[in-house]
Amino acid sequence: MSIPGFDAWLTTPLGRYVLEWEQDRFGHMVADIFGFNAVQIGLPQHDLLSANRMPLRARLDAHGAADVRADYHHLPFAANSVDLVVLSHILEFVANPHQVLRETERILVPEGQVLISGFNPFSLWGIKRRFAGRSAPLPWQGQYLSVRRLKDWFSLLSFETHAGCFGCYAPPVSQERWLRRWAFMEPAGDRWWPIAGAVYILQGIKRQHGLRLLTPAWHDRMARAKALAPAVQRLQKGGQ
Repeated sequence: MSIPGFDAWLTTPLGRYVLEWEQDRFGHMVADIFGFNAVQIGLPQHDLLSANRMPLRARLDAHGAADVRADYHHLPFAANSVDLVVLSHILEFVANPHQVLRETERILVPEGQVLISGFNPFSLWGIKRRFAGRSAPLPWQGQYLSVRRLKDWFSLLSFETHAGCFGCYAPPVSQERWLRRWAFMEPAGDRWWPIAGAVYILQGIKRQHGLRLLTPAWHDRMARAKALAPAVQRLQKGGQ
């Protein structure tokens, strides 16, 4: 992600703790999502779509070694052209998170899916953020969005909440040995206080009211996927 300081934080014990949980959960969730085109927005150095089997998978970021370089608020894809979008810690650190989500809804096909990871404000990490102050380094700044608020945004944009999960129940300690000592909180958190995890992933499906799906238009979708591939290749070359 092209957010100053976040990439470096992901190399710390606490950052690796979050990244490993997200990679595992994203891997399980994207494995059974089918279609032709998938886009990962943010974290281009980590392939969160590796378990997905769509023929065209692209990583988009504002800077860095991404397949496509673009502003998160203005995605360079046609409307109704993408089957899956993954947003990893984008909404809490951008100027206009609702616009990013609106753009995501625009490019998704009807019944297309979005997976969003974020930091939970109602957790031990959220408490630390409140006391950290605006001058604190990442990730202890930005706008932590609650799952409830994100669900409200989903409903405004015709997304239906499909699934979700919480994880990373250990307190935000900086040393790896202390993280290991708090490892017992992972199974305990899932059982006793599941909504208090430091990180969540929420899955939404784009619903189009009045749409009646009879049979999949496979030939039309395949043609659209082939048409999108050269456009992505041109964007990749242009960003080099």
